[in-house]
Amino acid sequence: MEQPDPGAPERRPGNPVVDTIQQLGQTVTPAAESNIFCMTIIGQIEGHIVLPPQNKTTKYEHIIPQLVAAEQNPKIEGILIVLNTVGGDVEAGLAIAEMISSLTKPTVTLVLGGGHSIGVPIAVAGLKSFIAETATMTIHPIRLNGLVIGVPQTFEYLDKMQERVTRFVVSHSNVTEEKFRELMFKTGELTRDIGTTVIGVDAVKHGLIDAVGGIGDALRELNQYIEERKRAVVPGAGVMPQ
Repeated sequence: MEQPDPGAPERRPGNPVVDTIQQLGQTVTPAAESNIFCMTIIGQIEGHIVLPPQNKTTKYEHIIPQLVAAEQNPKIEGILIVLNTVGGDVEAGLAIAEMISSLTKPTVTLVLGGGHSIGVPIAVAGLKSFIAETATMTIHPIRLNGLVIGVPQTFEYLDKMQERVTRFVVSHSNVTEEKFRELMFKTGELTRDIGTTVIGVDAVKHGLIDAVGGIGDALRELNQYIEERKRAVVPGAGVMPQ
């Protein structure tokens, strides 16, 4: 019986080529260091409650340390946030959006597929936002999984949380508060629910997103911000003028 060749790289356990194929579906991954940190926010944003293992999630306790590390790393000059999320935990999503908006390094966001629900504040948190032509964004009021709210204090809490989300979106995009609330409380468009789903061009028309574009447009814009930041550094001081 023919024995397997122990020197065959494709058959040895732990071979990096095999591992790369299994994990990423390709044999070679880009190894060059980049001055841009790419962060992906996909699936459902997980906050205080652990979601079932079959759910594709983005955990906010993973995202926040990465943003802190990117802010502190001198080799990172810009941050690209790519979204394809259905939404999720409101406080966790808002915390991520606040973190992105408070970074001193240039940030650009790109919505691919969808940036729904609490993904909307994250999508507008960067210096400039892009959305793919076929991507969608669902805008609706905050809710508790469709349950009837029977306690006045609970309603007041949700109302204040809704105000926080609205204020953030309006202050970080070109949409007016009146238009955003109109989209949020629109009836008849979503089956058995209230809200609006906007697609690519409509998101730009309403002022939610800055431009329709893809990864090339987002990177081009981010590199321009990086170059502008370099030119704005005061000679000898090492900081940007306020």
